[in-house]
This record gives sequence, structure tokens and C-alpha cells, in this order.
Amino acid sequence: MGRGRQKAKQTKVARKLKYFSPETDLEALQKELSGANKSEDSPYGEIPPATEEDDWEDYR
Repeated sequence: MGRGRQKAKQTKVARKLKYFSPETDLEALQKELSGANKSEDSPYGEIPPATEEDDWEDYR
């Protein structure tokens, strides 16, 4: 027993997720999808190219 209560809770959560629509920042979404200014937006900056002295070169 106890499956009914568990299922009811899952149903409640599923309904909440289905019908809840939070405010969406459309400008930020458009910026992210367009790929503009990737190096500025990335917390890591640009990824440097691999060099001949790459330690992982032996494993390729």
C-alpha cells in the first residue's frame, strides 16, 4: 500500500510543471541561440588551440 499517495504526489508535480509558465527573458534566449559574443559570454573565454606539446597527443 501507499502507492496511491505516491502517485497522487507525482501527478500533482506533473500538472504543476505542465501548466506553470514562468516569465521568460526572450532577449537573453535570442542572444544565446544566435551565438553572438560567445567569447564574452563564456566564463572560460576562448579555448586555446592544441599545440604540438599536447600531453594527450600520445593517446589519440
